[in-house]
Amino acid sequence: MDLKLPIVIHDELTEDVIEASGMLDLASGEISNVKYVDHDLEADGFPADAEDYEFTCGTLSNGTKEVEFRIEVDVMGRRYSITPSELLELKGRAAKLFTAPPPGAHAPEPPPKKGRKRAA
Repeated sequence: MDLKLPIVIHDELTEDVIEASGMLDLASGEISNVKYVDHDLEADGFPADAEDYEFTCGTLSNGTKEVEFRIEVDVMGRRYSITPSELLELKGRAAKLFTAPPPGAHAPEPPPKKGRKRAA
């Protein structure tokens, strides 16, 4: 199965956050098609190479609901991925996120119970 979901990537620096978008492959945990927002990779370099780099996390969204998760960074290969254990946990959390009713939606009212007739 080829299931890829759009995510937001946050490279956290001491006093700045570099944001990017990407596609998370739910089968392998690999992240592809990374596109940085207001960050020039050629001029500014790979975020995880920065001296004040701290960590990277990702966000998976469905409407106003979000799930945050840890992202591993391969500095030498300049790639992002998720560990198998993080991916397994994320799949469970994502399933809840995507099966939840939209905000403001209410469960339908059950039909009123009809009284049983008793034999006389």
